[in-house]
Amino acid sequence: MRPRSIRARVTFGAVAAVGVALGLGVVLTVILVHRTLVMELRDDAAQAARLVADEIVDERYPGAIPTAGLVLRLQIVERGTGEVLAASDALQGRPAMAREDDTNPDFRVDTTACGTAIGAGPGECVLVVGYEIDDTAYGDVLVLAATRPPAVLDNLLPELAFGALGVALLACTAVIIWFGVGRALRPVREITEEIHRITRSGVHGRLSVPCTQDEISELARTANAGLDRLEEAVTRQRRFVSDASHELRNPITGMHTKLEVELSDPDPDPRSRELLLTSLLADTERLEHIVADLLELARLDTSTGRERERVDLSSLVSTEFGNRRGRHTLRVHASGPVWVRGNRLQLVRVLTNLLANAERHARSRVDVIVERVGGAAVVEVHDDGSGIPEKDRERVFERFARLSESRERDPGGSGLGLPISREIARSHGGTLVAGHSDLLGGAMFTLRIPDAPRATR
Repeated sequence: MRPRSIRARVTFGAVAAVGVALGLGVVLTVILVHRTLVMELRDDAAQAARLVADEIVDERYPGAIPTAGLVLRLQIVERGTGEVLAASDALQGRPAMAREDDTNPDFRVDTTACGTAIGAGPGECVLVVGYEIDDTAYGDVLVLAATRPPAVLDNLLPELAFGALGVALLACTAVIIWFGVGRALRPVREITEEIHRITRSGVHGRLSVPCTQDEISELARTANAGLDRLEEAVTRQRRFVSDASHELRNPITGMHTKLEVELSDPDPDPRSRELLLTSLLADTERLEHIVADLLELARLDTSTGRERERVDLSSLVSTEFGNRRGRHTLRVHASGPVWVRGNRLQLVRVLTNLLANAERHARSRVDVIVERVGGAAVVEVHDDGSGIPEKDRERVFERFARLSESRERDPGGSGLGLPISREIARSHGGTLVAGHSDLLGGAMFTLRIPDAPRATR
């Protein structure tokens, strides 16, 4: 079963890698040792054959050829015929252990012989090396020397010790990596526990940042930044719910009071009832407006940026101006088409909100400038009203925030028009800011959105 924790997976992987390396090392060592032993035994057999060859240059052996050391069997074989001329005790009356090998430049024979041909039991084999010599007491002969092949396991005590050491090394590797990875991951475990504690008690706590200046400390800083944003979002949501409840409660309370007063009158006046219905209609319209704005904000919060198209802001502004009839002088300054990629309905909503806000606060004149500046489409809405104090230029974009002048001029407003407009601008990758109008002396709202790429025009 695959280990689930990082600690177990890293330990398992490291031990497996070390184990494979050690296993390959043992196999290669055994092969090399076996080859070395075979070469040494062949050299010993060849040396024994040379000694016999030296001894028979002038005379023959009076009896069996004596053996010594690891050389178990010796034969003197006539070249060409393969007749055995002399042999050690174990090979008396036996045929030649091997024949000449003309393909071997070092020895005339280099082979393995087994069974009864060498005077041994079934399955027993020896290494046979032949040494060629001419003009001996036996004539031109081949001296064959045989030695037992290496019993690898009998000569592998160092390798077995090495294997045992490898097992111990694997165990030590597993222990070291297990505790090492555990120590390295301890801050991660502590961060996990702290996050659980913070989420259980709210989002006001923060993680302790290790002073290691590594990935763990970076993780803690990133998590703290996420908690900051989460706390800010929760605070904003709570404030929004509180403000929405307050804004909705006032008209509902007013409607309730008006209805109670009307119902308490045993002989209501028709004129009074007509005024009541008119007032209730205005209250319901305000409620409908607030709810519609709340739904629009909810849609903006979950917007994915789809349904975008190329839109000419100059054309939108001109169309919106043509639809407005009021007591103010409205002027548009546009040098030509200014294209952006966006949602047409949302952009119309922004322009409508900005123009309505300007008309609400202007004394007599509203100017709109549409231009392209530095790769961005810019719309400036100027009015000649009293302007916005510098300290309130960000506050006007808060949800349900309404300055005293705004409440006096439009008591039925929801305080959501400008926040909605800024959210739409942000969803299009742009900005919406408030400032002072040097052109008309009142307020100026500047909408800036990236213009449409040239490749799409």
